[in-house]
Amino acid sequence: MSPAPDSTQDLARRATKLTSILEVAKAMAAARDLELLLPLIIYEAAKVVDADRCTLFVLDRDRGELWSKVAQGAAREIRIKLGHGIAGTVAETGEVINITDAYQDPRFNREVDLSTGYRTRTVLCVPMRDAQGEVTGVLQALNKHQGSFDDEDAELLLALGGQAAGAIENALLHEEISRLFEGFVSASVVAIEARDPTTAGHSGRVAALTVHLAQSLEHVDKGPYAGLRFSLQEVQEIRYASLLHDFGKVGVREPVLVKAEKLYPSELDVLQARFEVARKDLVVKSYQRRLASVSLLGERALPQIEQEEEQRLLRELAQLDEMRDFVQTCNRPTVLARDGFERLSEVARITFRDGYDAERPLLVPRELECLSIPRGSLSAAERTEIESHVTHTFRFLSQIPWTRTLRKVPSIAYAHHERLNGRGYPRSIPGEEIPVQSKMMAISDVYDALTAADRPYKKAVPNVQALSIIEEESKSGALDAELFRVFVQAEVPRNALRPQVPA
Repeated sequence: MSPAPDSTQDLARRATKLTSILEVAKAMAAARDLELLLPLIIYEAAKVVDADRCTLFVLDRDRGELWSKVAQGAAREIRIKLGHGIAGTVAETGEVINITDAYQDPRFNREVDLSTGYRTRTVLCVPMRDAQGEVTGVLQALNKHQGSFDDEDAELLLALGGQAAGAIENALLHEEISRLFEGFVSASVVAIEARDPTTAGHSGRVAALTVHLAQSLEHVDKGPYAGLRFSLQEVQEIRYASLLHDFGKVGVREPVLVKAEKLYPSELDVLQARFEVARKDLVVKSYQRRLASVSLLGERALPQIEQEEEQRLLRELAQLDEMRDFVQTCNRPTVLARDGFERLSEVARITFRDGYDAERPLLVPRELECLSIPRGSLSAAERTEIESHVTHTFRFLSQIPWTRTLRKVPSIAYAHHERLNGRGYPRSIPGEEIPVQSKMMAISDVYDALTAADRPYKKAVPNVQALSIIEEESKSGALDAELFRVFVQAEVPRNALRPQVPA
């Protein structure tokens, strides 16, 4: 015996609605953004129960109220005390309320209709429960298109509400995890900058430059990077790697990290004090010679002796002061002239006698080694220690249980000082093994290091000159020439760092 036509139609309609709930459940399970998820829920809820409009209320237990995160037809947020009105009663009791005539029910709040000009007739309000059975919110449907809401509508809306509660919980958890990561990254950047105040703001600028370069690749339609696109999650991964690329500096000794000149301040103080003692020694020797000359030639020769010794002393003191000034010039982190090494060696061979009449050199071996640094302020050992920050960064970031969408953060940060010609550090890997994200960060890192005005050991390089230097680096095979072309063409510095770029 075949079923009645009405029963067949009812079953087909019910199957269609259940299928719709399953489809929207899949969509909700994939959604992570509440701003996109909640409109989807109320749209599907209204469709499933054939309602004119729906409202979703989220329960705030701390404040003891419901608030309408999203409501169809409402221009403003609606807040309802727990236990008040229809939605408040459902949230408090966890029971379904189905009203066939809203204006006949004392729990109905007419003020909303008066303020919106809407006329509510039928109401179906159901609780949304999480996996533990706790009420987390309320779904409210208004004005069924034909007739009143029935038990089947309540059943379907409850099923959808359960799915919605789980999806909202997941989205909120995702937001909390995102805020947690943001807080962790921000705190880490503060720690980096507190450790090395001379590079304050560097991490943020490198992140802004690298992210903008990554987004600019969307417009590239030819060359090796044509068609390369980064998703929102991948851009976030790039941003975190860029913000944390220098975190390993916390493992570098602070005096090395902030060393602005070739000698540490305490070493320079000792050196200057040695020159002061050497000056005194020249004066003492001058008076010793005067006494010896008077003893030999008699007091009648004293004026001549004084005149000759004064002239000699002034010459010797001037020579010593000139040596001191030369040494102080060599101490600056500029390029040392070719003849500077020989001159420093000559100064190191000069001796004087200290207060204990012991012979001492003007320069000790450690000072000679540091002052002979050909470029910059770091010795080979100190440069190796500074470069170790990349390995420290990788080891630190590798200890963090990154999500699947952020799992490449350590490896991206690890390669930001590698070079395409294999002459980078710490691993000297060839260009084909360097992630493209790291290649982008390398350009941004060099650009900011050149243009930054907060480095005590150098002046900021103007934008045009900085781009010229990076262009030479790309031509030499160190940096990626195609990525640099996009960097320039898209005016990444101007667009990413508008106030910071030097004129």
